[in-house]
Amino acid sequence: MGVTTAAALGLSSEDIGMVLEAGAQAPSLHNSQPWRFRVLPEAIELHADLTRRLPSTDPDDRELRLACGAALLNIRLALHSKGVRPLVSLHPAAASGPLAVVTHGGTARMTEDIAALLRAVWQRHTNRRPFLDAPVPIAHRHMLVRAAQTERTWLQMITDRDQRARLQRMVALAHREQLDDPAYRVELVTWTSVDDGRNDGVPPRSAGPAPESQDEWTLRDFTSGQGTPRRPGKDFESEPLIAVLSSHFEGELAQLQAGQAMQRVLLTATALGLAASFLSQVIEVPTTRGELRRMIGGGVHPQTVLRIGFGSPVPAAPRRPVAELLLPTSSPSNCH
Repeated sequence: MGVTTAAALGLSSEDIGMVLEAGAQAPSLHNSQPWRFRVLPEAIELHADLTRRLPSTDPDDRELRLACGAALLNIRLALHSKGVRPLVSLHPAAASGPLAVVTHGGTARMTEDIAALLRAVWQRHTNRRPFLDAPVPIAHRHMLVRAAQTERTWLQMITDRDQRARLQRMVALAHREQLDDPAYRVELVTWTSVDDGRNDGVPPRSAGPAPESQDEWTLRDFTSGQGTPRRPGKDFESEPLIAVLSSHFEGELAQLQAGQAMQRVLLTATALGLAASFLSQVIEVPTTRGELRRMIGGGVHPQTVLRIGFGSPVPAAPRRPVAELLLPTSSPSNCH
């Protein structure tokens, strides 16, 4: 905390610094943090940082836009806590310029629900470790579904045994297809098990244990041989809650909206004492993404797959300082 930037939206520079720091806590593919901010007197602009693209894993920038949407949701919550009702305009298809512009939409009243989500912004960390073999209560599941609906998306729990087995096969197939690509393997090594001195990527402390043959779900190996040792007899849970977050239409706008929904679901889960990580491979490979869409009905477009459960505390992944994320106020950006 304590970042100082320009004043905006009637707030002090210190308050705007906190708002942007909240935005920077969002999750992103391999913790690439692909966002930049421009602070103007009457607006905060959210830009994509295309220097942080992962073209082998995310060739269409789908997950880049999900990450930027998640950062936008954090900014909205932080502004709300400062008494500002954020008015957001989205511009995802623009050839250049911001993905989103946030302006002052009036006075906001702080509620306990907003306060709980904002606290969760700082508490939420992707948990790649095994969860407890304890079911997520039905009431918690309903709250996660409502969180997605608040952001105009749909969260579907995969509870049918045949569907779960089919999804397991899809994830394994997508994982193998990605590993067959040398460029993908280079990208994974570049961004994972990074040196503790870096302020991005997935360091060993956040990587979780290396996958093993008995694991029922195929998880991405972030360890490069340096992951957290698995305690004897402590395997990944056999029945995690698997949820597919989908948009009602496809395209760049849908992905920005889905990113906001993804983050609201993750923050709601955190506020409920739940942990979460991603099964992103099945979305990243077009053939398995299409099969997943057909499996869940074809009327919605899957954007991300979440593994949710009760987990042990995990350390925070590193974050870039807000000072590095600021764009100049007077010249066009090269980031989007």
